Formats: sequence, structure tokens, C-alpha cells
Amino acid sequence: MELHNRINRKTIKMSKKLITDELIEEKMISYGFGEKNSHDEEYVRELILKHYDAELTDQWQQNCDYYIYEESTADGYSVFVACYNTDNVCVSEDIHYYDSELSGKLQDAIVDGGEIYVDDLYQDFIDDAIQELYIMLAERFHEQAIDELEDEGYKQNTVEAG
Repeated sequence: MELHNRINRKTIKMSKKLITDELIEEKMISYGFGEKNSHDEEYVRELILKHYDAELTDQWQQNCDYYIYEESTADGYSVFVACYNTDNVCVSEDIHYYDSELSGKLQDAIVDGGEIYVDDLYQDFIDDAIQELYIMLAERFHEQAIDELEDEGYKQNTVEAG
């Protein structure tokens, strides 16, 4: 009898549609967030900017939606300006001594969308901001993929205590 019950449980388990890594990856690929493309920095940058309807430019224009650039102080130190309006820069909020603070500012600007001026498009803080946004979106789409698979009748692969 015990053998029969174990075989029955195994048969029932096998007949269920289970969520697998492969099914999740198929969904992620359909969203543009597949594992293979996640290692292509240029692809990831384009994907994130497109998702948020944002554009990075190193061409100065008065009509950009956000600006990040380096300036020099009167005594020769470099500081970074990150602001929405270059005509109204607030020293306590828009001036940054370290470029490591710029990643968060750029993330916010990208999420807001629009055209973003950056004086040097090859700075590390840009890569950091793009990577953080990619991870955040990939996690969100991973959860969405699981939800959609569950809506399609798939079940999480849970291990039964035995």
C-alpha cells in the first residue's frame, strides 16, 4: 500500500505543469531581459534607456531635461553638477564633490525620462546607474514571469517533505 501511495504521488507530481528556469528564461527573453544579453553592456544601456524613454547625450543643449557635468572651483578643485536647470543651480543640492554620488542622481534622471546631458559618456557612474536599473527591472520582470506562468496554470516546484 505504501509503495502504491508513493507511486501515485510521483505520478500526480509529474502531471503538474511546473515552473522551470527554462520557462522563466523564455519569458525573460520575450521582455528583452534574457541571461545571454545581460552581459552585453551596450545592449543593456540601450534597453534601459528605451524602457524609460531616456537619452544620454554629450552635446550641450539648453533644452535637456537633466544635466551632469564637471566644473572647477575658484581654487582649482573639481566638482560635479547634477541638476534639472543650469540657470538655477543649488549649491547644497546640485554640487557634488565625489562622482560616486552621481550614479543615484543619474538613475533618478533616467527613470524620469527625457534627454540627459553628460559631459563624458564613458564615466563609470553611468555604467553603475545603468547596471542598477537593469538589476531592478530584471528582478521585477522575473517576478512578472512567474506570475504569468502561474496564471497559465503552472505551479512552483516545491519539494514535499517526506
